[in-house]
Amino acid sequence: MAKLFGFKIKEDDSQSKGVVSPVPRSDEDSSDYYVSSGFYGQYVDIDGVYKSEADLIKRYREMALHPEVDGAIEDIINEAIVSDQNDSPVQIDLSNLPASEKLKSLIREEFKHVKELLDFDKKCHEILRNWYVDGRVFYHKVIDIQKPEDGIKEVRYIDPLKIKYVRKIKEDKNLQSTISRIQRGSEPQNILNPEIEEYFLYDPGATQNKNNLGAIGQPPGNGMQKVKIAPDAITFCHSGLVDRNKQTILSYLHKSIKALNQLRMIEDSLVIYRLSRAPERRIFYIDVGNLPKIKAEQYLRDVMNRYRNKLVYNAATGEIKDDRKHMSMLEDFWLPRREGGRGTEITTLPGGQNLGELSDIEYFQKKLYRALGVPESRIAGSGEGFNLGRSSEILRDEIKFTKFVGRLRKRFSNVFSDMLKTQLILKNIVTPEDWDILSDHIQYDFIYDNHFSELKEAELLNERLGVAAAVDPYLGKYFSLEYVRRHILKQKDEEIIEIDKQMEKEIKDGKLIDPMEMANLEMANAAGMDLGAPVNEPGVDGSATEAPEMPKGGEI
Repeated sequence: MAKLFGFKIKEDDSQSKGVVSPVPRSDEDSSDYYVSSGFYGQYVDIDGVYKSEADLIKRYREMALHPEVDGAIEDIINEAIVSDQNDSPVQIDLSNLPASEKLKSLIREEFKHVKELLDFDKKCHEILRNWYVDGRVFYHKVIDIQKPEDGIKEVRYIDPLKIKYVRKIKEDKNLQSTISRIQRGSEPQNILNPEIEEYFLYDPGATQNKNNLGAIGQPPGNGMQKVKIAPDAITFCHSGLVDRNKQTILSYLHKSIKALNQLRMIEDSLVIYRLSRAPERRIFYIDVGNLPKIKAEQYLRDVMNRYRNKLVYNAATGEIKDDRKHMSMLEDFWLPRREGGRGTEITTLPGGQNLGELSDIEYFQKKLYRALGVPESRIAGSGEGFNLGRSSEILRDEIKFTKFVGRLRKRFSNVFSDMLKTQLILKNIVTPEDWDILSDHIQYDFIYDNHFSELKEAELLNERLGVAAAVDPYLGKYFSLEYVRRHILKQKDEEIIEIDKQMEKEIKDGKLIDPMEMANLEMANAAGMDLGAPVNEPGVDGSATEAPEMPKGGEI
């Protein structure tokens, strides 16, 4: 295999001992193999049939420019990423990570570095939008080859039109004979695993036209050669939607292609219908008497030219001219009438009666929003207001939309995981084997700006406080304070540490009373009540009896 550009973190362990399978390892949630194929023809493309992956990405980008689709995308991105606040839109959560506090602190620092490389706090909206529209995102992780232990120096965005993920199986013509030898026990078992070649193919001039110049001022094709890049040098995150028949990764916009095309056609047809049926046209019945057909037609044309006048305004030159060459469907009708009729007559042809009917447009708008996974109530001008009631009053569509946005966040988090993995391994903080164990316990918390989520969190907090109040009498007997904070109040490690520091500072500043001092004070007060002078109690006859006088010192 030719040497790849970039770096490789871990050698391929597919030839591990004892592993026997003629089926190669595959990435189940993406396109397994790169297949170059295509088909050609002329057709009305309603369902979004595509020739290549590049054509598909270009179609997605054109769709994103449509006003309805753009509004739906903005709703999705605004729910997924909160970029209008001072806080960082995403934080790393290591509460479930089985590691020391020192390692957690190092991972948090490297995650902050990764966000700074991406400039994520400022560009989060654009980054997530590009990933959502294209269905994939590529970043080149640039390192210092002489000092790889310094980690990632820079990340550079790569247009998906210029890069391909290639995964090939090296053919083994003697595979069947090898299987037979293994079954007889005359061949080591580990040689059966097919060898897979993986790399990214980068083509700098893939999106350039013949009239455009290249990046260095040269025409495309001059010195622009395809480059094979090692998989570890590229961060690749896709939507998770795959057309397995064509082995192509799809975008979340793919299922709305047909709905958008139908909406465009119904809008265009409505405009054409209104233009053709809106004006009220006149019908001229001209009496031609007993004239022959040829002379009758000539007489009709003379009458038309006498009364017919069509002024045309030229917006380019500003001139007004008389255009009498053609008779269109938007103009008057001139019809001859023979002798014996009612003579010359002028009537009016009424315009369309249902020009204000928009039910078809509204139906396809709702269908488009449903295809994009956005609630229909978010369509502009739908008349449904913003509801801030209890969470039980939230529509089911909003709940489904919230879950959909959560899946998008989970999928997009692979960008952070891949860069964080490379950073930690290059800096010798963890090993590749350690990362395989730790990565399953690393989560990413996105700031929520969803009214349903806020209402749900408020109600959950109220319920948790009620349970904590009910458990309070049993603290130290059946429950520990740590258990209440972690399992009932659902506080995470960072929150517990931060809250403890805040309470310690507020106690030191005198804003709060130390719980231990308060407990000691209550115990002292209780002891003082028990050991103090007895109170006069009423006698048998109801009169108060004095307490016996205590003997003085030395007297018995």
